[in-house]
Order: sequence, then structure tokens, then C-alpha cells
Amino acid sequence: MPTPATRKSLDEQRALAKQCSREAALAGAKAAAIATVATAIPTLASVRMSRWAKANINPAGQALIISTVAGMAYFIAADKKVLSLARQHSYENAPEHLRDTSYRGTGRHHPSFFRP
Repeated sequence: MPTPATRKSLDEQRALAKQCSREAALAGAKAAAIATVATAIPTLASVRMSRWAKANINPAGQALIISTVAGMAYFIAADKKVLSLARQHSYENAPEHLRDTSYRGTGRHHPSFFRP
């Protein structure tokens, strides 16, 4: 039976959500910074060394390539962080009988992807 929501529990959940969103934003920013450097170096080098790139990729195109990769890295890393924190917190708040994820006593074999 679920417990009724109190002001204190709602404030705790809100504080936890803020902390998780900060952690996700920080993880996304780190990933975006790394992706920017990792993309900018080969993009700028190829424009200097390759005739095709020099003729076909203008500065706006270079910026678009770099910023697209940085944006994708930000959102992927932030999403992964949010999902991992959600899994962690949902497991911590679960009732004891739901925390037992073993298949002991059920008579079923482990799925191929599950390794106890």
C-alpha cells in the first residue's frame, strides 16, 4: 500500500530531481566538450589538407559539423545519466520483495542476457 505524500517527502523528491538534473547536465557538458575537440581537429585538418574538403566545406559547414556532434554527445550522455540515476533510485526505493532479482526458487533458467 503506498504511503500518502507529505510535504517533506515531496520536497525530498524535488531536491533529488534537481540533483539528478544537475549531474546529467554536467555529464552532458563534459561529453560535449570532449566531442567538440574530437570533431574539430579532424574537421579543420581535413579542410586544410584535402582539396575536396577545401572546395566543398565552407566555415559554416565546419561549424555545423562540429556543433551537431557536440549537441548529440550532450543529449546522449545526459540521457544515459538520467536513466542510470532513475534506475538506481527506483531500486533504492523499491520494497524489499521487489529488490530480489534472482530467479532462485522459480524453477526457471536464467535468460541468456542475465548473468547473476
